[in-house]
Amino acid sequence: MQHVAPDELPHEVRIIHEWILMSDGVHLHARIWLPVTDQPVPALLEYLPYRKDDWTEGRDHERHPWYAGHGYASVRVDIRGTGDSEGVFTDEYSESELRDGEEVLAWLAAQSWCTGDVGMFGISWGGFNGLQLAARRPEALKAIVTVCSTDDRYDNDVHFVGGSVLGIDMTAWAGAMFAFNSRPPDPLQVGDAWRGMWQERLEGLEPPVVEWLSHQTRDEYWRHGSVSENYADIEIPVLTVGGWSDPYHDTVLRLVEHLPGQVKGLLGPWAHQYPDRANSPGPAIGFLQETLRWWDRWLKGEQTGVEDDPDLRVFVEGYRPPAMRYDDVPGHWMATSWPAPEVRTRHHFFDRASVPVDGGWATVRTPQHTGIDSGRFFPFGNEADLPPDQRAEDGRAVILDSDPLDADLTLLGAPRALLHLDADRPRGQMIVRMCDVAPDGSSRLLARGVLNLSSRQGRDRDVPWEPGEAETVEVPLTSVGVTVPAGHVLRFTVSTTYWPWVWPHADLLTVRLQLSRSSVELPELAPSRVPAADEVTFTPPQTMAPKPAPGGAPRSRSRPQREVRYDVETDTWTLDVDPGYVPYKQVDNGLTYEEDSREVYRITGGDPTSAVALSDWDIRMRRDDWNLRMVTHQEVTATKEAFRIRASLRAEVDGEVIVEREWDEEVPRTVG
Repeated sequence: MQHVAPDELPHEVRIIHEWILMSDGVHLHARIWLPVTDQPVPALLEYLPYRKDDWTEGRDHERHPWYAGHGYASVRVDIRGTGDSEGVFTDEYSESELRDGEEVLAWLAAQSWCTGDVGMFGISWGGFNGLQLAARRPEALKAIVTVCSTDDRYDNDVHFVGGSVLGIDMTAWAGAMFAFNSRPPDPLQVGDAWRGMWQERLEGLEPPVVEWLSHQTRDEYWRHGSVSENYADIEIPVLTVGGWSDPYHDTVLRLVEHLPGQVKGLLGPWAHQYPDRANSPGPAIGFLQETLRWWDRWLKGEQTGVEDDPDLRVFVEGYRPPAMRYDDVPGHWMATSWPAPEVRTRHHFFDRASVPVDGGWATVRTPQHTGIDSGRFFPFGNEADLPPDQRAEDGRAVILDSDPLDADLTLLGAPRALLHLDADRPRGQMIVRMCDVAPDGSSRLLARGVLNLSSRQGRDRDVPWEPGEAETVEVPLTSVGVTVPAGHVLRFTVSTTYWPWVWPHADLLTVRLQLSRSSVELPELAPSRVPAADEVTFTPPQTMAPKPAPGGAPRSRSRPQREVRYDVETDTWTLDVDPGYVPYKQVDNGLTYEEDSREVYRITGGDPTSAVALSDWDIRMRRDDWNLRMVTHQEVTATKEAFRIRASLRAEVDGEVIVEREWDEEVPRTVG
């Protein structure tokens, strides 16, 4: 990683703070990094709810001054009701968030220091709303860079997968946002108004999981903000970026395939991080330099050649043994289009199973804790993020192994399982996993897919299964770009449970799978096209030099990142997680920020209604005599008829409780 000092930039940079007035009278707060120049410059917007003054302050410093130093006004705006912005936050990607975003873009374009041309960039949330705003075609927005984002808010976000409730992040991220939205504005920016603004936020706060669970099919709620509903809405140039270890990486392939305008895809080995950050897995690339080529072409009209780049630059991974963290993974960069003409369908048929086969049918009924080794939904590069060796997980499912491969097999794209089965209950789910099994028996997870059986005819409808009537169903798996070496076994497993990745249905499901009519379609890259060396190269990663931490080195975690416990007496499995986002930091504005967060997932064998997901947060903010604490708790359980959400909030000033609220809500179960 090359760190750049301010005096090494082409332009000197100054920072200004501005209030941006919305049409309804609410003011949003912006921090703007401006190049010192007499000429107007294009603007770049990152638009987030994560608090520019503390939570993203370090990450913002890596890239916003860098862009400004290269001739752009780089802007961070707190979304309504978050950070220092006025108003109340109601939900992710709400109509008010997007409408405000349009007004912010127009405001930026109208400033005397701006040429009138604006780009948007962001990772995750900022990548999401960049796509969504592009689809609304605001006049000022000329290009975007979207990183680790999704085009499909229902089936490729943190709420549902394959029509099933995501137990691991529907609940965890809802708990995180519940806590985040309880944080106050900073008196340094808003003055004495902070107390009234905070009170308004606390009174308007609701646990978001209630709303998310209230929409269990792909209805209008999820179609809103899903640009996959009409890709043609996006006409401006789009650079879409993702990583194989990030849950949103399929979006890169879909956008490259479907967007009608100038679109380029970049798909590397990374986790849920910007590709220039020194996080696992690598290798990192000079991502800021890549985006500068993009901005210079579409916002300044310079001939940087980005339109001549391959439609898709993709990292094809070589073999690596299973581990929960990697540094640089082996592999090579490939240049292609998408769909890639070099990819052909290879059919893999099932002829044997790890369980007895009766008349060609294998019985699938898996333990409730199948899925305990699924790994973190959002890997960030921490020590325990990625799925561990899957041997134990494989043994809890029904295994459908290939013969040892007689030659290397390179896959590029999304496998698709076609399963002919019968289920003994109207509701249930099927989970398919694909692993690379080495000669020593170690098993690395490559891809997985989930199908809620009542969503098999479309995610927008609920069609219960008719027991006794066999059907062929399709289970799409997540895409891969990987070489499985000769001598290894390609393993497929099927299960009826996968906790806590997906929430279990209330009934114990038994499925009969007919092997002779079941198969997997594999996207095989032609052997002659497998890259033997990098077909594209990148400059080394570069960001601004980090600012010295006023409080010294960050504090270490006090608990394990991920801990699995089994109570033999009660047959109860517990997964205890420390998300460890920002445990402790001191900001150079004098603020000390601390958060302690914990997720717990618990289930008892033989009882799917025993599943419980807990989220606890304790946030402290201090500066001089300003001393605040926010404590939140969220617990999600389910009976056969309904999900139940219990939540609480306590807010303190100098140890005195000023707000204390509790929620106890039920949401009827439909397809969930």
